[in-house]
Formats: sequence, structure tokens, C-alpha cells
Amino acid sequence: MTKAVPINRDSKAARSIDGGPAVLKPHWVLIATILASSLAMVDGSVVNVGLPVIGRSLDADAAAQQWIINAYLLPLSALVLLGGAAGDRYGRRRLLIAGVALFALASIACACAPDLVTMFAGRFAQGVAAAILMPNSLAILGQTFSGAAKGRAIGFWASTGAVAAAVGPIFGGWLIDLGGWRGIFLINVPLAAAAIWLAWRYVPRDSDNGDMPLDIAGGILATLTLGGLTWALTVGSGKSGWTLAAMATMAVALALFALFIHVEKRGGDRAMMPLSLFASRSFVGLTLLTLFLYGALGALIVLLPYVLIVAAHYSSAQAGAALLPLPLVLAAMSPVAGAAAGHFGSRLLLGTGPIAVAAGFLLMLRIGTAPNYWTDILPAIVVLALGMGCAVAPLTTAVLTSVDARHTGSASGFNSAVARIGGLIATALLGAVLAAEGAQLVSAFHVALIVAAMASICASVSAFMLVDC
Repeated sequence: MTKAVPINRDSKAARSIDGGPAVLKPHWVLIATILASSLAMVDGSVVNVGLPVIGRSLDADAAAQQWIINAYLLPLSALVLLGGAAGDRYGRRRLLIAGVALFALASIACACAPDLVTMFAGRFAQGVAAAILMPNSLAILGQTFSGAAKGRAIGFWASTGAVAAAVGPIFGGWLIDLGGWRGIFLINVPLAAAAIWLAWRYVPRDSDNGDMPLDIAGGILATLTLGGLTWALTVGSGKSGWTLAAMATMAVALALFALFIHVEKRGGDRAMMPLSLFASRSFVGLTLLTLFLYGALGALIVLLPYVLIVAAHYSSAQAGAALLPLPLVLAAMSPVAGAAAGHFGSRLLLGTGPIAVAAGFLLMLRIGTAPNYWTDILPAIVVLALGMGCAVAPLTTAVLTSVDARHTGSASGFNSAVARIGGLIATALLGAVLAAEGAQLVSAFHVALIVAAMASICASVSAFMLVDC
């Protein structure tokens, strides 16, 4: 097996997928996976900036606007583990190309959507595609590079994704201000075409593993459970309140969740969510921390641009740019926090980081109908970003060390899914905020900020009480 070489333009080969011949020009494999994953990163952030204008164009009320976001997050949360397992069985290169192609087609459907039904269908298809391409793009990197080159490749993949997520809302907001919201979906098409061509040209062909099991039942039950839960929370948090239909749907979702646990228990280590993971007290604490912290962050990413556009009359581009310091500070802080976690352990950073995040949310209570960006918004985002920066890198390390070696892949994938589920649940609970107008919108936003701060404190308590690594 050929030893991996550092990532640079002079690199000629790295070890190949599944032990085949050496990968020629591995930097093109890296670029292909970055372009593919950037589709999911950009789309996950840019639509938040376009939410007000999409809502007006398609006559979407608050609940429908929530579903424009959740129709994407739902399949991504439920199927990301299944997407990685499908790549193991049917081939990562094949699944990456298929996922990118589906994402492009779904983006065209969203761009051309004449009504909400078409928009929801397109967003759901985008979520399915993201659940396929995200785990397989990372798996291709993991098996293309080794040693120090592998760490550099994954680090560059992650940091580029953060930059794409930051630039996406700014560029998308500019497109909206220039000519309408449909362009924010069409920008995915050339990115997808380039990713498909590079993957077809430079990623080695797969070797099939036909005996690898797929937890299809678990994937279906997870999707139905999250769908029922999301619908019930969306209706319950809106104007209609907790109707009989909403309560019945919640009961059905809980019953489906119980059935999901039974199916996963019978599946053992072959299950999509091996229950043996929860034998680790630290893993339970890290799961709770992830759910609370990323739920709070998900609410912010949806609400802040919305409030700035609707209540403070920012342009779409200005609202997108308002969040730019968050990923920039995260990118700068993550290496420092990772090194600190190596010296002092993850627990201290995981406990104190969410406290700073809570402080950032409370500082945002200064945001009103006419906020000053430099004094009312920027300091709060910087404090929040510093807190997230303390937690993100140590969280990844702690998850991998909280379980035994044979479960690290499942633990990492499940933690990523929980982060998205946190955002999904948070968005489902925002109905009262998105339905408000004027001063009432700002008041509802402030209530949401206080709840997000409380969730961040719960994340901190989870770390200090349960995490021991």
C-alpha cells in the first residue's frame, strides 16, 4: 500500500479506497469532496436569509416557513447514518456522485417551485441527498489519505465547509437583493456539476461489499418518528396551539420511537444506532450537550437573519453578513481549543464553553427594531462564537474517546445526527416568533433568546455532571 503524502499540488498519489491502486492527484479528490459537501453546508445556511422573501412569494405562513427549513433537516437528521452505511455497501464513489446529482435536481425543483408543495418536496429531496453525500465525502477522504496527510485533508475539508457556510448567506443575500430568491438554489447546479466531474475523473472506482447489512427498518422508523415529532411541535408552537391532532401525532411519534428502540436493540452492533453506545456515561452526557447546544445555535441561525430583515429592515445581504463573525471565530478558535483539550482534557472546555454561549444569547437581548450592529449585535456574536469555539473541537475528540474503538464510527455519526436533530426541534418550536410582527416579533425573539440561553446552561450541566474525559 502506498504511503500517503502531504496535501500539495505536487502530490502524485495517496493510498486508494479499499486497498486498490494508488490514487493519482489526491488533491483533486479533496477538491471533489469539498465541492460536494459545500452543497449541503451552503444550502443549510443560505435559505435562512431567503426565508422572509420566499414566504411572501409562496404565501407561506409561519408554520409553512418552518417546514421550508425542516423539510431539509428532517431527512438529513434521520438518514445520515444510513447514508454512510449505504456507501460502505454499494460504494462511496457511486453514492457520492448519486447524492450530488440528486441534490442538483432537487435544487432545480426548489428554484422552479410554483407552490409550497413543490418547495417542500424539493427541500426533502435535498435533505436525502445531503444525507447521502455528507458521510461519503468524509469517508472517501479518510480512505484516500493516511497519517498526517489525512489530518490535514479532513481539517481543510472542515474549515472550507465552515467558510462556505459563512459566505453562502452573504452571496445568497446579494442574489436575493439583485433578482429574487430562486437564484440561491440555482447556484448549486454548477457546484454539483464540477463535483460530479471531479469525482468521476479522480476518485477510484469502488469495490462492492454486498454482504454489508443496511438498517432499512431503523431508517424508516427514525424518519417517521422525527417527522411526527416535528409536525406536532410545529403545530403546537403556532397559533393553533396543542390541538387534538397535534397531541395525537405526538403520541404516535413517541410510540414509533419506542418501536425504533426495539428494532435497534434487536440489531445489536449492526443497527443504525447501536444501543451499546449508551453504556458510556460520558457518551450520554455528550449527546445531551450536543442536543441542547446545537438546538440553541440552530434557533439563532434561523431567527437572527429573520428578525434583522423583518423587524430591523436589513437587506438580505446585510442580514447574511451579520453572522459572518461566527464561523470565522470558530475557525480560529477550534485549533486552540483542540490543543487545550489535549493538555487539560475536554470536560472543562465543554462545561465552560456553553456558559459563554449563554452569555452571548443574553447580550442579544439588546437587539431591538433599530439595532446598531457594532454595539448591539457584533459583541454578542463574538462572545457566543468564542463559547462555541471552546466546545466544538473538544466535543469531537470527547465523542471518539467516550466509546470503545469498534464504535467510534457509529458514535461520531450519531453525534452529527443529534446536532441536526437539535436544530430540527428548535426550528419546530419557533412558530410563535415567526408568526409575530413589529414590536411583538422583537419581544418573541427575546423570549427565544432566553430559552436558548437556558438550553446552553443545560449543555454545560450535562458536561460537568456526566462527562469524565
